[in-house]
Amino acid sequence: MILNPSCLPVLARARRPLTALACGGALLLFAGCASEPDSHMVSAPPPAPPTQQVTTTTTITTPVTVAVSPSGRTTTIPATSTVVVTQAPPALQPEVVVAQPSSRHVWIAGYWTWRNDRYEWRAGHWEQPPGSNSTWVSPRWEQEGNSYRFYEGYWN
Repeated sequence: MILNPSCLPVLARARRPLTALACGGALLLFAGCASEPDSHMVSAPPPAPPTQQVTTTTTITTPVTVAVSPSGRTTTIPATSTVVVTQAPPALQPEVVVAQPSSRHVWIAGYWTWRNDRYEWRAGHWEQPPGSNSTWVSPRWEQEGNSYRFYEGYWN
């Protein structure tokens, strides 16, 4: 057992060896005679709270069928969810485009979406169009005053 030098005067003043031993043990247990570490930090402090509040508005529409031509061809505009936030979306992330699975597949580029009160990256992927003449309209964020509105992507 190694004693801190500050405990030695207490032991020297003790008259009996048993009392000295009890006193020394009690001091070690209760008085903190052992030296303490310089720092008690075990992790970094939590991040600072956001400097501005983010406001979110979400609107959901139902699918609408619209007649396009006299020949009876119709187009259905899919149900959409419109999100408006006051925080600008981050810059697009660079992506590695993997090999095209087939000549019918179309690359759908990655984009930022709003989920759980924050931006989340949706990785790009290959997808087959629903029809031979279908074209992909990419999702996008558009600034409207001090807000940013998200328009979902869809097949046209």
